[in-house]
Amino acid sequence: MRSFKTALAAFFIFFSAGVMAQETEAPAELQQEVKEGGHLNQNKFRQLYQEFSTPNQYRTGSGAPGPEYYQNEADYKMDIELDDRTQKLTGRETITYHNNSPNDLEYLWVQLDQNIRSKESVAKLKDGNGIAPVAQPGTFVSEYMEEAFDGGFNITEVSANGKPLKTVINQTMMRVDLPKPLKAGESYTFDIAWWYNVNNHVTNRARSGYEHFPEDGNNAYVIAQFFPRMAVYNDVEGWQNYQFWGSGEFALPFGDYEVNITVPADHVLDGTGELQNRKEVFTKEMMNRYEKAKNTYDKPVMIVTQAEAEAAEKGFSDKKKTWKLKAEMVRDFAFATSRKFIWDMMAVKVGSKDVMAVSMYPKEGNPLWEDYSTKVVAHTLQSFSDHTFEYPYHKAISVHAKNQGMEYPMICWNYGRPDENGNYSDRVKYGMMSVIIHEVGHNFFPMIVNSDERQWGWMDEGLDTFMQYIAEQEYGERYPEDIAPNTAYPSRRGQPSKIVNYMKGDQKYIAPIMSNPEHVYQLGNNAYGKPATALNILRETVMGKELFDYAFKTYAQRWMFKHPTPEDFFRTMEDASAVDLDWFWRGWFYTTDYVDIGIEGVKKYYVTDKPTKEGTELLKRYGVQDPSSMDLLYVVAEDGEEMNPEMKGKTPVENAPTLNEYLMDNFTPEQRQKMKMPKYFYEVSFNKPGGLVMPLIVEYTYADGTSEKVTYPAQIWRKNDDRVSRAMATDKEIVKITVDPDLETADVNTDNNSWPQTPEKDKFQEFKEKNQG
Repeated sequence: MRSFKTALAAFFIFFSAGVMAQETEAPAELQQEVKEGGHLNQNKFRQLYQEFSTPNQYRTGSGAPGPEYYQNEADYKMDIELDDRTQKLTGRETITYHNNSPNDLEYLWVQLDQNIRSKESVAKLKDGNGIAPVAQPGTFVSEYMEEAFDGGFNITEVSANGKPLKTVINQTMMRVDLPKPLKAGESYTFDIAWWYNVNNHVTNRARSGYEHFPEDGNNAYVIAQFFPRMAVYNDVEGWQNYQFWGSGEFALPFGDYEVNITVPADHVLDGTGELQNRKEVFTKEMMNRYEKAKNTYDKPVMIVTQAEAEAAEKGFSDKKKTWKLKAEMVRDFAFATSRKFIWDMMAVKVGSKDVMAVSMYPKEGNPLWEDYSTKVVAHTLQSFSDHTFEYPYHKAISVHAKNQGMEYPMICWNYGRPDENGNYSDRVKYGMMSVIIHEVGHNFFPMIVNSDERQWGWMDEGLDTFMQYIAEQEYGERYPEDIAPNTAYPSRRGQPSKIVNYMKGDQKYIAPIMSNPEHVYQLGNNAYGKPATALNILRETVMGKELFDYAFKTYAQRWMFKHPTPEDFFRTMEDASAVDLDWFWRGWFYTTDYVDIGIEGVKKYYVTDKPTKEGTELLKRYGVQDPSSMDLLYVVAEDGEEMNPEMKGKTPVENAPTLNEYLMDNFTPEQRQKMKMPKYFYEVSFNKPGGLVMPLIVEYTYADGTSEKVTYPAQIWRKNDDRVSRAMATDKEIVKITVDPDLETADVNTDNNSWPQTPEKDKFQEFKEKNQG
């Protein structure tokens, strides 16, 4: 018998012709460019070396800190007083700055974020959008009707050892010129005194301030960015002294804090750090309740009840009380204070230790807050700890504040308020629960994994929103009684389908994720939604949970209490998983490409050993001039002119006696028994109108009602960025093919995802059918 290897080779050549043609021919859009003299590497699987900086002794190619990694530290001792009658905050701080870098520093940079609220702030002039077609009343009034609020820092002293230091204030940054350079390994101590007017954060929208309650005349304060804070100096930026324009948040060094805060005597207060004088500021009853809360794990214990808070609202004490807080290894400090606050606490087991989950809220937050807030805090600490590292601090506080969602070490402010009758919708309930999960979760990113928010908003917001999605889904599994029956937690972000409208929007108003927060049009989608969705797809579809979770935890643990960059994250995820993700980072993070993968066409073939015109011509292209001298198999298209109707429904053995002879001569009956006998051969062509590379997820449905889902790796596009073809050999007839059947990839156009194409219903017919019922 003549060589059957040659026959099989020829069969393979023909059957793979669609793929081979695409691999050997340049895409049409590149052919002209090649003729004109070549082109740069535009392959979407090319390495990210052009985008990444070179690894060094500070940051390794694996994404881990290098042997010479360093970070400077700033320790603060502060005395703060808040005047509730004038809403004025006065403070004095002593900063000890530790230069752990290998460089001598001629000056220090201090952040004055409150200056964005000064009358002279140029941040108010940065936008050129004219009059918006729609606006919230508060925004409209503050923009066009009110006298500009003057809330900038008033610096009254900057000194060292009693001697004034030369300073230069440039908008929200202050340069402190040192008498002599601060040498590597040395520390420097200096003092700053200041005051500023605290804004009403409801009428003058801000991350910090107070809400006034006209019904009882009280204020509830959530205070942050209230003190001059050291900027970050590191191996990547030098001094991170990019101005605070409002959207880009904060880059801060770690340090130790000792803070004494004086407020009216009838206020209750909590904040970053451990309370040092609890017995002085707590009543005896509050102490007893606190001791009980430390050993209560199932429900919150009221430290201050609603009745007690309502009684305190009427007091307005003229006396003062000082609360003393101390914190170690934190990057910031914030506090909340009011006589209106109800206060509850419970213990939560996190790994091997107990942590206090805490909530503070006015009566206007009930009954919603007393039912859910502290419970959600406790769940968030457990969920995030499971996926990253054990929460290292001793408490986490959720404070109710109207229209707020903001985070600081150990404390955050959150919205969600019932109406005046105590009623609330599911939207309000889930909105409150989600913002608490998100803001408490920020303790992990960026309060501990301390990324540069001023430069890379997605590194804290995106990673936190991704973890928020996981925590929300786990909450629904842990507490199904809190969720609508037979439903999952209604997450607003994270699911691929939720980002589709953004990704298919007008490209003029979309920026890559790797953009400074000040330079994007839709910060919520850009820094929160899209990166969270990308990571969810990476976990669920591209890498799988096991590989992803290990790599993500590795990143979190490598960089806890350190300053990571985007490259450190990208490199660690690959280093700990052995999954090449350069194509993924480039597409999702460095471009505004979107996913659109569809089915271009399906062809059915049959196998014969009778020569065909098309097969003979193809063989000649590969150098076979006389195919009659070989035993060969040929493929004919079902709709081709050489198709014999009698071939339908038969196996290749029945249609090609040559193949049957080969099997009889070379395989035993037992071996032949185990072989597949496909009756149907298909070539399925997929195209990719969208630029974003993704795995090709395909569901094949057969005539007998069964189906199978196949996930082709993203690498299927590595040589064919526009279209690819796959050969299918099966003993069952395919009746339907669906791309991305479970909507896993954020495909912006599902109209091309099915074969045969589902015809669009006539709108009139659809209306008629709907109303006939």
